[in-house]
Amino acid sequence: MYRHSVFRSATALLVLAIAAQPALSACDGSLHRKPSVAKNSAPPTPVGLTITPTAGDAGSPISAEIGLKVNDGKITNVALTDPAGQPVAGAPRDDGSSWVPATALRYGTAYTVKVTAVGVDGKPVTKTSTFTTAAKPTGPQINSDLMLTNGGTYGVAMPIVVDFGSDVPPESRAAVQQRLFVTSDPPQPGAWRWFSGHEVMYRPENYWKPGTKITARKALNGVPIGNGHTDEDLTATITIGRKLTVDIDNNTKQMTVFQNDQPIRTIPVSLGKDSTPSSSGTTVIMSRESATVFRTSEYTAAVQYAERLTWGGQYIHAAPWSVGDQGVRNVSHGCTNVSTDNGRWLYESLLVGDPVTTRNTGTPLDPGDGWTAWDMSWADYTKA
Repeated sequence: MYRHSVFRSATALLVLAIAAQPALSACDGSLHRKPSVAKNSAPPTPVGLTITPTAGDAGSPISAEIGLKVNDGKITNVALTDPAGQPVAGAPRDDGSSWVPATALRYGTAYTVKVTAVGVDGKPVTKTSTFTTAAKPTGPQINSDLMLTNGGTYGVAMPIVVDFGSDVPPESRAAVQQRLFVTSDPPQPGAWRWFSGHEVMYRPENYWKPGTKITARKALNGVPIGNGHTDEDLTATITIGRKLTVDIDNNTKQMTVFQNDQPIRTIPVSLGKDSTPSSSGTTVIMSRESATVFRTSEYTAAVQYAERLTWGGQYIHAAPWSVGDQGVRNVSHGCTNVSTDNGRWLYESLLVGDPVTTRNTGTPLDPGDGWTAWDMSWADYTKA
């Protein structure tokens, strides 16, 4: 598991209007005036092009992008080569502000970038810059995990999650986030949100469309953070599967499973008792285990068919010992208990990334206790 842009073709229509002139007498000097000549417009401004890193820069991080600033024109080509003259693959950002290498550069290595732009005068301008990346830093490395398995299939609520081994300081989070990339087919724009110093998530406004292909990249190798740096450049491509959602209502003690918004199964449940209530809110299946052992300060229990909902330890799982309570009363330590047969069916039906909404327990879900990106409106999610 990975723990991660006009010319307006200005068609000038020149209308030559020849107005009939009144008859003039021979003594009218108008007959001898020279015809007026239209003044030429100012020549087009040559393109202005600035690129970074600037020539001679010897301290660029290996996460460096080729910064592009162009006036009165447009970029037509960017070519980056290593010391052997081998091309480095890459692509421009959507806003054209920079060109991003497809992989991290190498430490202590000279690179040459050649950028060509064409101005409104139609003349190309090419600028070249040779820069050298910094030596490998000696400060602490902050590890990161892209929580996706390359080639995997996930539920419609799967957020793109990047976890960090230690907190990213607030002043460094924008730089880190700038190096996180998500593309989807069909396109479904989304946004990142930090839920803590060590976890950032990306989601679209609505659930992903079934069949969507998503490519996520954490291009974090060498990104400076204080006197340290982040760890690696990693990409994963996944597929979103069928739409399956789960609704659990504490009032009825029933779970309803929906596929394409149509109910397909109703399951009696027992939720957390008063002293250890289950959380109300929308969570996402984080993991699935056919068998595991719960170890807490109060008890140790072997369970089957378990799906994690929160970091704090709330699961859906088979609990044959509470079958008589399921659909009737709450007796668990916060988990959602189901029978073994229903647990097996859920384990075989659910995907990591499927959304689970629990209602009417009286205890709200803590933001960040699990993948809680969907437990808020889009307006709240996108607030700074």
